[in-house]
Amino acid sequence: MPDFPRPLTTVDLVIFTVRDDALQVLLVRRAEAPFAGQWALPGGFVDIDLDADLQACARRKLHEKAGVQSPYLEQLGSWGGARRDPRGWSATHAYMALIPTEGMALRHGANASDAAWFTADELLAGTGGAHPLAFDHAGIVRAGVERLRGKVEYTSLPAFLLPEPFTLPELQGAYEVVLGRPVDKSGFRTRILAGGFLVEAGLVPRGSRRPPMGYRLANREAPVVFPRTFSPRGAG
Repeated sequence: MPDFPRPLTTVDLVIFTVRDDALQVLLVRRAEAPFAGQWALPGGFVDIDLDADLQACARRKLHEKAGVQSPYLEQLGSWGGARRDPRGWSATHAYMALIPTEGMALRHGANASDAAWFTADELLAGTGGAHPLAFDHAGIVRAGVERLRGKVEYTSLPAFLLPEPFTLPELQGAYEVVLGRPVDKSGFRTRILAGGFLVEAGLVPRGSRRPPMGYRLANREAPVVFPRTFSPRGAG
């Protein structure tokens, strides 16, 4: 093989969840240079002995950072350049992951001193003490939020953010949190039940006289695509 300098190769994760009625993103605080003390996306270098491909690296890093085995994963894009990492020319391949946080214990790994959730809106606005993010991670977060919000308009992706079983009102709430606006209740229910991606999981206790029906995803490998976008609440 020709002997020439090779770029640093990493995988970074934009991990989304819905917590406290907000779309949130997991960040870790870097313990070492470069950018020691700053918040960043979880991720790390590709290990050629462990990772068969980029997705394998993403899944390994997700397990190391969040203790999660099988989330929804989607490749978001690639970022590269001579100045994004002071250690040298680097390229990162970003993935977005959708996970429920119920019962999840955060991990931050050896190269981070802390891990915490931040609302997507405060990251986009650069508030909450988390901005500027290390490297070019602010731009990657923005790309992830735009991708998720755009796809939620016509897919079942918010179901991957909820612990199972969930109710239809809880699923509608997840849609509204991600979209940042209300959706029409009757149209939502009709669309969701006609989508064929949910299976009944029995009645679930929710503190009401009549326990609502709970649902699970029939297939966690891919979202369902709807023929049209959701209408805002009150729209015809």
